[in-house]
Amino acid sequence: MAAADTALRTLFATPHASGPCQTLPEAPTALTDAEKAQSAGLMRVNHVGEVCAQALYTAQALTTSNPALRAHYTAACIEETDHLAWTAQRLQDLGSRPSLLNPLWYAGAFGLGLIAGRMGDGVSLGFVAETETQVGAHLDSHLQELPVGDHASRAIVAQMRDDELRHADAARDAGAAALPPPVQALMRAAAKVMTTVAQRV
Repeated sequence: MAAADTALRTLFATPHASGPCQTLPEAPTALTDAEKAQSAGLMRVNHVGEVCAQALYTAQALTTSNPALRAHYTAACIEETDHLAWTAQRLQDLGSRPSLLNPLWYAGAFGLGLIAGRMGDGVSLGFVAETETQVGAHLDSHLQELPVGDHASRAIVAQMRDDELRHADAARDAGAAALPPPVQALMRAAAKVMTTVAQRV
């Protein structure tokens, strides 16, 4: 029931952050229509990433029998809700919308989380560490791609990157197993497909 509640809230409710983004914009944002469209596509991808994060952490919390690890996943999921809310609000500010395929993205990520969780806590944590590391690199690339004048979006992305890399470090400290290189490559390929589609749909 808790997993179903998280899915419904993630996909159909307005997310609420526990507080504003801690990284402040360097200056006011003023964008042309073309720049708004560019930023909206990138922030849509980031919003999809946060939808997937909700699904992954919820599934992994569901499968572990370790109470401390379950609490760890639940706390990370709550922090990811801030990211979900910030990206949703930024999309609204840009006059755009989330991905129309969010239910599909959520279902796929939830399934991956269940598989990782069933393979044991070490592998599950390793999946988190690798996912968050790749997300951090992805967000770094968005800082290069976002319009230079979109200080509002850049502030959100910078804060998200720092938080995701901290999640990766926390997973390693908790005993994450290193995933084989072919698995890492497969994860990167799947992420590439998702980000390419989500930027447009």
